[in-house]
Amino acid sequence: MRVLVATAVPAERDAVARAFPAGYGGAVPGLLAAGVGPARAAAATAAALTAAERDGVPYGLVVSAGIAGGFAPHAPLGSLVVADEITSADLGAETAEGFLPVTELGFGTVTHRPPEALVRRVADATGARAGAVLTVSTVTGTAERAAELRARHPRALAEAMEGFGVAEAAALHGLPVLEIRAVSNAVGPRDRAAWRIGEALQALTEGFGNLAPVLESWNSHDDR
Repeated sequence: MRVLVATAVPAERDAVARAFPAGYGGAVPGLLAAGVGPARAAAATAAALTAAERDGVPYGLVVSAGIAGGFAPHAPLGSLVVADEITSADLGAETAEGFLPVTELGFGTVTHRPPEALVRRVADATGARAGAVLTVSTVTGTAERAAELRARHPRALAEAMEGFGVAEAAALHGLPVLEIRAVSNAVGPRDRAAWRIGEALQALTEGFGNLAPVLESWNSHDDR
């Protein structure tokens, strides 16, 4: 089974690539720096999946990967999280009563759920904590916004900007999806001095090194 790993930026793609050095004996996943934000991630991922199908070498699993903000204290800096739900946190409408997700407006979807057995295997292999990973179009920059998101999504471990877009593309192609994130900063006030991007990228490399046997041995029948 071929695996496509979609990251936002080249630095994240390269961190994943370092888990599969020259001479690696297993299957190397397809690697795509899809761009920042859910729309760009969806478009680029869908294009890559379509091209692979056209060429007769389709993918069987799509993985959204990269660094992310973690909700303290549940996802500390340098830790890995794996999504058991991928949720768009700001797709909907603001009302006098509060935020309404698009599903409560009568259309669309806001959540994709990765295969349960695969999430468990990823967590066991990498030490990642499983929980909700939120996709946002605007990164959280205040404590109030962080508290609001956590109140609406009590199981949220992290926020990033691409997972839901990647999941939408995978769903349109009938493929399962994963999201794996390494925590580089805390969700809340933007304190760039406290960010640990290098450590998070290293954690991403190590995580995929441990994850490789899982990706190579899993198939969709495991969750049926």
